[in-house]
Amino acid sequence: MKKILIVEDDIDISNLIVELIKQNHYEFTAAYSGSEALLCFKASNYDLVLLDLMLPGKTGFEVLTELRKSSQIPVIVLTAVTDKESVVKLLTKGADDYIEKPFDNDELMARIQVQFRKNTIVESSTVFRDIILDETIYDAVLDGKRVELSKTEYSILKLLMSAPKRVFTKNNIYESVWGGEFLGDDNTVNVHISKIRTKLSRIKPNTEYIQTVWGIGFKMKD
Repeated sequence: MKKILIVEDDIDISNLIVELIKQNHYEFTAAYSGSEALLCFKASNYDLVLLDLMLPGKTGFEVLTELRKSSQIPVIVLTAVTDKESVVKLLTKGADDYIEKPFDNDELMARIQVQFRKNTIVESSTVFRDIILDETIYDAVLDGKRVELSKTEYSILKLLMSAPKRVFTKNNIYESVWGGEFLGDDNTVNVHISKIRTKLSRIKPNTEYIQTVWGIGFKMKD
């Protein structure tokens, strides 16, 4: 279950957020000052922080700066400050999103869910250039479009993308993907590489992603 740290000194607003979090079946901790928030963060693990800016003790800006020294946890700032300079400062200090007070309850929950979804995609994906390997569907997404790969093609591309600067020999690929001994004249690896290239080129023609290193094997092309 996802756990949220709510940092808000206004009791009424804090209680409102707590009720929303409960209704959506998330765990939570409520902190009412910047210093208390940092203590809570050190004492427990959280998946997201809802952070008010105008806090007693350490300000929201100071809390955000401290958090970013050790964590990339998603932070959504709750703020009544709407001038462009302050918003830019928030984002450059590491906020992932912000929502203006007074906020709509549904909008706040939607923004929370967006951050959780982003985190899930990152955790379950391998990325190289504009290719994303989504391990939840065992397919690639290129330029926002799904590339339907066979299980073997997916495994080959995942292997190459796991170390994009490394040149993998046919022997490396065959043993890793098929789990057997490679026969020097076997054309299996070449055929599957060719199929992957064809499927990628259907979405982005004239763009090379897999480089042949002659006499050695294959690697991802920078």
